[in-house]
Formats: sequence, structure tokens, C-alpha cells
Amino acid sequence: MNITLRLEQPSDYSETEYVTREAFWNHYSPGCYEHYLLHIMRDCPSFVPELDIIAECDGKIVGNAVCLKAVIKADNGNDYEVLSLGPISVLPEYQRKGIGGKLIEQTKDIARKMGFRAILLCGDPDYYLRQGFIPAETLGIRTADNMYMTALHVCELYDNALADAKGRYFEDTIYEIDETAATAFDKNFPHKELVTGTPMQRRFGELSAMIRKA
Repeated sequence: MNITLRLEQPSDYSETEYVTREAFWNHYSPGCYEHYLLHIMRDCPSFVPELDIIAECDGKIVGNAVCLKAVIKADNGNDYEVLSLGPISVLPEYQRKGIGGKLIEQTKDIARKMGFRAILLCGDPDYYLRQGFIPAETLGIRTADNMYMTALHVCELYDNALADAKGRYFEDTIYEIDETAATAFDKNFPHKELVTGTPMQRRFGELSAMIRKA
């Protein structure tokens, strides 16, 4: 299988949104909103076009990763610019083939060269700990509402990049999805059935509950 990575172009937008919908449908919850999120992210001031990467297999788009600028408001009073990674998507039939890992490594590489300190995301430790991330709590990084969250992970892009950045992580407000708008946007795609109670949905529910006060 020949996988190539390149920057997304405007002509790719519809296909990439389809890939994202397929990747997330019924994954964390019945249906998904990630394709709508991707659609509106590209016009967000925090969007980093240099980190809008797609994976192709024989000319077919099979994966995508995007980033937004975010900030850690440190306890020492300083603000540290970082990146939020996601959504990161791979078509279901191409998952477990290392494509997600390739997208993450390419993202790290480019972000490092651009001078970013670190990448943060919320995801399953079973996967992201194998991709070079560590629990954000390890570095004293909490959510915006000052909670330690098991699903929150960080990857420093150079040694001690966040050595003084113990504090609260604020991602862009665009992640606060307007569900009505997302549902309307989804009507542009072929109908898909909603499924409730999948093992991954239960796993996501468990991870979401793993929070505690700092």
C-alpha cells in the first residue's frame, strides 16, 4: 500500500469532509459532527493551513489531520502558544495500517520547524501514548475549567518546551459545536443510520468521566 502525504487543496474539501464523516460516524456518539467542524475550521483565524495534511492511497484521499492554534495560560502569568490537533481521521477500511501515525509524525515535523512548542489533544491513551504523547497532567496542564482530564494529552516538540507552562489549556471556541448547524450540514451527505451503545462509545463515556479537580 503506497501512502503519500500532502497539503490539502480547496478542491479536496468535499472529499476530505466525506472521509472525516466516515471515520467518525457512530464513533464517539450516534452520528458525528467532526465533518462539520472541519468545514468551518478552515475559515477560523486560529487554523494553520500548513498543518492541513491529507493522506492519499493511489490517488484516493484516505486520511486527514488539521490543527488550530491554542494557548496555555500558565500559573506563572505567561501565555504559551501551542497547537490543538484534530480532527484526525482515517477511512475505516484503512485504519490500523499506520496512516494515523504517519499523519501525526508529519504534523509534529512541520509544527516543530514552524517553531511551535507543543501539540495537545483529547483522545484515547491506548492510542496516543503510542504516538509520542504523554498525559497532560504529567506537566501540570489542566483543562480551561481547571480540571485534570485523563483524555488530555500533550507532545512537546523540543526538550523542555513546556517546562514553565504548568497551567490551563484553552482551545479555540470553534470546538464548541452548534449542533443545529451541524445537523443541517450533514443533510448534504448520504443518509447513514445512527447507532447507539457501541464499545467505542462506551469507552469514550468512561474516558470523559475521568476528570478530577486540580
